[in-house]
Amino acid sequence: MEKAPSRWVFDPDDPRSPTWEQWNAMTPRERDEVVATLPSDWSPPDALPPEGDHHYDVQSSSRSLLRKFFERTKRRIYIAGNMAVFYPGEKQFSPDLYAVTDVEIRPRDSWIGVREGKGLDLALEISVTGRRSKDLKTYVEKYARLGIREYFVFDVPRKLLRGWRLPDAGATRYEPLVPQLGCFSSEVLGLELFIRDGRLRFMHDNAVLEEPEELISRLNQTLVAVISAREEEARRAEDAARRAEEAAQGAEEAARRRQAAEQRLAAALEEIERLKKGR
Repeated sequence: MEKAPSRWVFDPDDPRSPTWEQWNAMTPRERDEVVATLPSDWSPPDALPPEGDHHYDVQSSSRSLLRKFFERTKRRIYIAGNMAVFYPGEKQFSPDLYAVTDVEIRPRDSWIGVREGKGLDLALEISVTGRRSKDLKTYVEKYARLGIREYFVFDVPRKLLRGWRLPDAGATRYEPLVPQLGCFSSEVLGLELFIRDGRLRFMHDNAVLEEPEELISRLNQTLVAVISAREEEARRAEDAARRAEEAAQGAEEAARRRQAAEQRLAAALEEIERLKKGR
């Protein structure tokens, strides 16, 4: 293995992070220069062409869903993806989605391990076209060597999910994860990953995490149900009021008829008395 130079030099054709030794030897100003120099985009010579909607939709929806979930649950898990990642002395790479636990949650343009003080805890690659050998072999070896604790691959066309985990902190080779009832357990996320209707889904405590459109749809259904219930309640109240009004009108009419009958009876009795006196 080629020995790393003692002084960090930026190579635009092969941008790499300083080693820990180089980083520790730098002044704060030199470290700031490193951070400003390392590119935030990812365009190595062997980069694959941009992915289409299938890739973007999975990556975007999963990142948004996980960020909102951990924000609600107050867990310090940073979720990102398609961002330049720099490990000490390593060639830059960019997982489709990654997670880092117990770090500050703030916007970043790149992940520089020597600056952050740690590497990734989980990586997920979304395989659509022409990259299965990289995802299922090259990255399995690379991410394990780098100490990324868990690694998942979602094969979109085949609707398959696979996962690996390092057996212990010092391991450099993954062990494949065995799904339980179709679900892969992530110790990093504290979630279950599975495929439903061809889509990557996440579950917590047997409850599937809802995507925004699903949540909106469910809330709309609840709103419609509440409105319908209120309209039915109002209709019943209106019917009850109408029946009460009709009953009141009926009682009033009966009282009038009774009063009229009593008046006729009184008149008749009076006439009988008059006729008796006139004999």
